[in-house]
Amino acid sequence: MALTPTRELMDAAAAAGTGQGAFNVIHLETVEALVAGAEAAGLPVILQISENCAKFHGGLEPVALATLAAARKASVPVAVHLDHAEDEALARQAVDLGFGSIMYDGAHFEYEQNVEATACVAKYAHERGVYIEAELGKVGGKDGAHAPGVLTDPAEAAAFVAATGVDALAVAVGSSHAMTERSAALNLERIAALKAALDVPLVLHGSSGVSDANIVAAITAGMTKINVSTHLNGFFTRGVREYLDANPAVVDSRKYLGAGRAALVPEVARLLQLFALATDLSPVEAS
Repeated sequence: MALTPTRELMDAAAAAGTGQGAFNVIHLETVEALVAGAEAAGLPVILQISENCAKFHGGLEPVALATLAAARKASVPVAVHLDHAEDEALARQAVDLGFGSIMYDGAHFEYEQNVEATACVAKYAHERGVYIEAELGKVGGKDGAHAPGVLTDPAEAAAFVAATGVDALAVAVGSSHAMTERSAALNLERIAALKAALDVPLVLHGSSGVSDANIVAAITAGMTKINVSTHLNGFFTRGVREYLDANPAVVDSRKYLGAGRAALVPEVARLLQLFALATDLSPVEAS
């Protein structure tokens, strides 16, 4: 239980053909809600701290130490992961702080430069027993663009994994970051082709824009790690907004942040259960 190497959670999910939820940390209240949701479901969770989150908190260490401490106290397995790090120094810092995994994002580079940079970070991580994820094929959405038609090529992906030695690969299959509507259409045939071409788990970024049924279908087709951020942020924000609407005179921020935290817990539990049971669900049950 408690703080668990990411590799253990990923290996177990890949072997079972199920999905492993990986949810983004924004601040301490989301850390607490994500752990509480995992405990309510009785399932493991990966807590992700992004490069943007580290910048918001003035550096990685403060939010990282709080997240690691919460993971150690959890009654279910909790892994801590660095998400979307384009800064190699930040990736190395996460390794040194005790993260179970890092995601180095060199997808903004041309292919050869991405390989070179990712292999360098992977070497540093592996020498210290840390799991590493990378990305190939740009996943859109940081600027709201859905980037249709941008898909990861299976042959190129296989070559990339062989050249870099990464443990998991985030692929572009039709999802997009920061979507507030669940309208993305995943290319299930491409997911299956990537699964057949690779011997490492596949990672779905931008899952907030994907329906439950489509996520279940993606897991069945070969996805393992399912990243969710924006969708869950909406539950927290609505909880805060509803509390403030009902209590306009409140000045103690713990009151409304606590309401946001409480609103997030059930959806965390629901998603973890959905991903863990994905291969057992019928299309009707998953919709």
